Amino acid sequence: MAGRAAPLPGALLCALLWAAAAAVGGGPGDNPAPGAFGRVYRGAVNISAERVYAFAYRSEPGQVDAVRVYVNSSSENLRYPVLFVVRQQKGVLSWQVPLIFRGLYQRTYNYQEVSRTLCPSEPTPETRPSDQIIFVDVASMAPFNIAYELLVTRLENFQLETNKDFNFTASPSQPQYFLYKFPQDVDSVIINVVSDAAYPCSVVSVQDIVCPVYDLDHNVEFNGVYQSMTKQAAITVQRKDFPGEQFFVVFVIKPEDYACGGSVPSSIHGNVNRTWNLQRTKNLRVTIVPSIKKSVYVQAMFFSFLSFLSFYLGSVVVAFVHYIRVQRKALAGRLSPEHGSGFMTSHPISASTPEGSSYGAIDESSSSGGRQLSSPERRPAAGSDTDSSVEEESDFDTMPEIESDKNIIRTKVFLYLSDLSRKDRRIVSKKYKIYFWNIITIAVFYALPVIQLVITYQTVVNVTGNQDICYYNFLCAHPLGVLSAFNNILSNVGHMMLGFLFLLIVLRRDILHRRAMEMKDIYTLDYGIPKHFGLFYAMGIALMMEGVLSACYHVCPNYSNFQFDTSFMYMIAGLCMLKLYQTRHPDINASAYSAYASFAVVISLAVLGVVFGKNDMWFWVVFSMIHVLASLALSTQIYYMGRFKIGECYLGMFRRALMVLYTDCIQQCSRPMYMDRMVLLIVGNLVNWSFAIFGLVYRPRDFASYILGIFICNLLLYLAFYIIMKLRSSEKLLPIPMFCIVATAVVWAAALYFFFQTLSSWEETPAESREKNRPCILLGFFDDHDVWHFLSAAALFFSFLVLLTLDDDLDTVRRDKIPVF
Repeated sequence: MAGRAAPLPGALLCALLWAAAAAVGGGPGDNPAPGAFGRVYRGAVNISAERVYAFAYRSEPGQVDAVRVYVNSSSENLRYPVLFVVRQQKGVLSWQVPLIFRGLYQRTYNYQEVSRTLCPSEPTPETRPSDQIIFVDVASMAPFNIAYELLVTRLENFQLETNKDFNFTASPSQPQYFLYKFPQDVDSVIINVVSDAAYPCSVVSVQDIVCPVYDLDHNVEFNGVYQSMTKQAAITVQRKDFPGEQFFVVFVIKPEDYACGGSVPSSIHGNVNRTWNLQRTKNLRVTIVPSIKKSVYVQAMFFSFLSFLSFYLGSVVVAFVHYIRVQRKALAGRLSPEHGSGFMTSHPISASTPEGSSYGAIDESSSSGGRQLSSPERRPAAGSDTDSSVEEESDFDTMPEIESDKNIIRTKVFLYLSDLSRKDRRIVSKKYKIYFWNIITIAVFYALPVIQLVITYQTVVNVTGNQDICYYNFLCAHPLGVLSAFNNILSNVGHMMLGFLFLLIVLRRDILHRRAMEMKDIYTLDYGIPKHFGLFYAMGIALMMEGVLSACYHVCPNYSNFQFDTSFMYMIAGLCMLKLYQTRHPDINASAYSAYASFAVVISLAVLGVVFGKNDMWFWVVFSMIHVLASLALSTQIYYMGRFKIGECYLGMFRRALMVLYTDCIQQCSRPMYMDRMVLLIVGNLVNWSFAIFGLVYRPRDFASYILGIFICNLLLYLAFYIIMKLRSSEKLLPIPMFCIVATAVVWAAALYFFFQTLSSWEETPAESREKNRPCILLGFFDDHDVWHFLSAAALFFSFLVLLTLDDDLDTVRRDKIPVF
C-alpha cells in the first residue's frame, strides 16, 4: 500500500490539469503550470494572456496545513489592475494589485505588494495522508503586458502555543492570522499582543474556524471579536464560545492611524493616490496565556463578602461593649447618657436648670439673653412626629414677638445652639425626613433606565464583538456569563454592604432616641446636638446607590455613561456638607427640594462639561463665572445665617456681599463682626476661585472628576474648620470619633493612591486607553481600580461615622452653652 501511495499526487494533478485544459480551450493560460512551493514565478499578463499555476501538496493525518501567497506587480495603473484568483477545495480567494484601501474622507492608499494566508485545510479523520491542490490564476484586462511576481509558501509556524512568544510582521496589504487550539485542561485564555511602536494602527481579531477568514481592513469587523491596538491589546477567550475548541487570531494593519488617535499623513491631500508598499509595517509579538480558573472566582467572591461582613461583626462588638458600659453605669447610679441612649429618672444638674427650661432654652444668665421658652409641659408630646397636621415649613410662631424676630436672634455676634434650634422638633424632623424619601425616589427613577442602558451596551458588545465600545482593563477583565468584566462589578459590593450597615447603625440610634423622647429624658430634650436622622438615612442610601451605579458603569465603561459613576458621588459630598452644617444650624439648613435641585444643576453642568469642556473656551468662561458667583452668593447666605432679603433687585445679594467687605474689612479692618465665619468664607472663596482659574487656564479633559474635586475640597475644608473650632471651644473628641477620623485619613490616603493608578481612559481612543492596562494585583482577580472600590467604600463608611459620632461629647452639655460656628 505504501509503495503505491507515492504516485497519487502526480496522478491527481494530471487529472485536474486535463480537466482544466478541456474546460478552458486554447490559449497560453490553458494548461496549468505545475508550481513549486518557495519558488518565485515571474511573468506578464494582458487581455489575451493569463497564467494558471497548480500547487499540489500532501497533508498528514491530524495536521493543519496553511499556505501563504505573495504577489507583486510594478504597475500602478488603477484602470487595469492585475487580478489574482486562488481556488481551493472549499473556497475561492481573490484580490487585485494594486490593492486599494480607503481611509478617512475617501482617501485611497494603493499597495503593489500583497500577501495573503489561504484558509487552511481542515484536518481529516483519515489515518492516511491526503493530497491537496491549489490553483492560482493571474489575469488582467489590460491591452498591454503587465509584469507580476508570484511566490507560494507553506507556513511552518501557523499554530500558536500556550505560554510561548511568537514574533511576526504585518502590513495593510500583508495581514497575518494564526491558529490556536485549547489545551485539555484550559477553559479560558488571554491573548496578549504587544508592539514597540504605537503606529501604524492595527486591529486584533479572534474568529471562529470558518472560511473565508476576514483579514483585510474593510472586512475584519464582519466576524468574531476585535479591538484596535497601538502598543498593547488583550482579549480574553473562553472555550465555551468555540464549539471546535480552536480559533484564528487575525492581525490587520489599518491604512490610517485615525482610529487609534493618530493623524492623517500630511503628505496626503484630497484624493491623490500614492503607492505605499511596505511603508506601514508593524512588528508584533503575541503570547497566549491561560486565564484564571473557576476556583479563583469563588475565592474572590468569598473575599469580597467576608471583608465587609467583618465590619458588621465589628459594629456588633462595639454596640455590645457600649451596652455593657451603659448597664454598669446604670447599676452604679452614675448613668451618663451617650449617643441619645440614656434614660434618667433623676437629673443631677437640675438645680442649675431653670424650672421652665425646655428644648433650646435660654435662661437669664445666658449670654444670649432673652426670655425662657415654653416649658416641657407645654411642648407637644413626644412621639407625635408623624402628625400630618404639622406643616413642614411655617413662619408662624407661638413665642412672644421679640423672641420670634429672627433678625435679632441670628445676627448676634455670639450665637449658641439654642438660638438656632428654636423651631418645633416635629417640624424640623419632618423637614429632614424628606431628604430620605426624596433620595429613594431619585434613586429608583435614575437607576432603572441606567440598568436598561448598560444591559443594551453589554448586549451590543456581545453581539457585534466590538471591544472598542467599552474601556476595560483588558489585562484584568474576567468575564462571567454575559458580563465582560465581572471583577469590576463585584468590587462595588462594599458600597452596598457598608451603606446598608450605616443605615442599621443610624436606625439603632434613631430607635434609642425615640425611646428617650417618649420617656421625656431631659438630656434628650434640652442637652446636646438635636438629633435629626433624615440626612443620615439619605447618606446611607446614597452610598448604596453609588455602589449600584458604579457597578452599572463598569458593565461597559465609556464616554457616554461616565456620569453614572459620579452622580451620587456629588450627592454624597453635598449631603455630608449639609449634615455638617445642620449639626449646629438645625433651623436654617437647606430644604431637601432646594438641595436636590442644586445637585441636579451640578449633574447637568457635569454632562455639559463632558460634551463641551474639551475644546470650547466659551463653556469654561461661563462655568467659571457661575462657580465664582455661586461661591459669593453662598458665602453671603452663610455669613448672615440666611437673614438678608434680595429685595426687588436680583443683584441685592451681591450688593450685600460688597457691603460686608466694606464694613468688615474697610471700616473696621481690625476685626470683622463674625470673625470665625469670615475666616472660613475667605479661605473657601480662595479655594473655589483657584479651582475656577485652574479650569479656565488648563481646561482639564476629565470635567466630571474636576467637579468632584471641587466638592471634596470644600467638604474637607469645612470638616477641618469644624474640628478646629470644636477644639477651640474646649470640646472633646471621644475615642470612637477619634478612631474614625484616623481610620478615615489612612484609608482615604490608600484609596487615592490606587485611584490615581490610571488603568484606562475614555478621554482617549480605545487603542490608546489599552496602553494603560495592567495585570491584576489582588488574588489574581482584582486590579488597582477594584482595590480603589474596596478602600473608597470603607473610607466613605468611616467618614459617615465621623459625622455621626463627632459631637457625642456634647450629649450632657446644655444647648445654650454649645457655640455655633
